[in-house]
Amino acid sequence: MLRTGFAIRGLDPDKAVDELNRSVPLGHIAEPEEIADVIGFLASDAARYICGALIKVNGGKPVG
Repeated sequence: MLRTGFAIRGLDPDKAVDELNRSVPLGHIAEPEEIADVIGFLASDAARYICGALIKVNGGKPVG
């Protein structure tokens, strides 16, 4: 979520991001570059044998 999304909801963006960071086992929510790295891998020849897989890019955070 973008920081502006927190502000629109009346939350302090820095506090909200800190709280989310604590909820992710890897210690932080994803940066755009981390998502782009996965997309780059999936678009590369290195991923040529991946077919129909769900790739979770969530830093280990459980869903729910």
